[in-house]
Amino acid sequence: MSDVSFDDRVAANHLRLDAEAYENVYVVGDVHGCLPALQDLWDRLDPSPREMVVFVGDLIRKGPTSTGVVDFVASRPNAVSVRGNNEMKVIEGTVDTVRFEPVREAIESTPLVVSWEDSMAVHGGVDPRRALSAQAPIDLLETRAIPPENGYDGPFWFKQYDGPGRVFFGHTVLESPFLSEHAVGLDTGCVYGGELTAYDCNRDEVVSVTPERTYQERADEKILSF
Repeated sequence: MSDVSFDDRVAANHLRLDAEAYENVYVVGDVHGCLPALQDLWDRLDPSPREMVVFVGDLIRKGPTSTGVVDFVASRPNAVSVRGNNEMKVIEGTVDTVRFEPVREAIESTPLVVSWEDSMAVHGGVDPRRALSAQAPIDLLETRAIPPENGYDGPFWFKQYDGPGRVFFGHTVLESPFLSEHAVGLDTGCVYGGELTAYDCNRDEVVSVTPERTYQERADEKILSF
């Protein structure tokens, strides 16, 4: 991904990690304010200072402890989150932002994309009909189906994407992680009674924890199974 030239709006919000500075990278799915589950997962991973933990966005909303989750991630030098569509709602003021004021600076500082070696993390995905250099911020934040208006009816971008690189993503709620050569989906519905899932890049395996409770109900047709 080092040779990808992103759109100017994306490039200004792209964080490139120095892979040589880290012995491993973990990528974590949508937390949605579920702080106890995040604490459990962090303990399971037990990342050393030379291991980076990348979150795919939507740290906030839907669950009970959004500001606590943002503080947890922001306070750790070996953790970073990309911006999710729920962070964007706070930044743009399309939802009530009062309770997010204590962590607003941290939310606004989130990049749209984090990349390392030949991998990248975004919240929604990429549109496989266009080059990575032609992706707009909205593509990275909200892509799910192709065409986009199909939503959870599909077909889904991550079933079509064939590179370059490997894209880690959240946003689309999955019954279990989606793993392919070029796409890894990690939103396993933590806030909906599913699991909070991480991907261990060195070991090429997933690590999951079960939240202490279900905070929101979700229709079966909006939880994908492959």
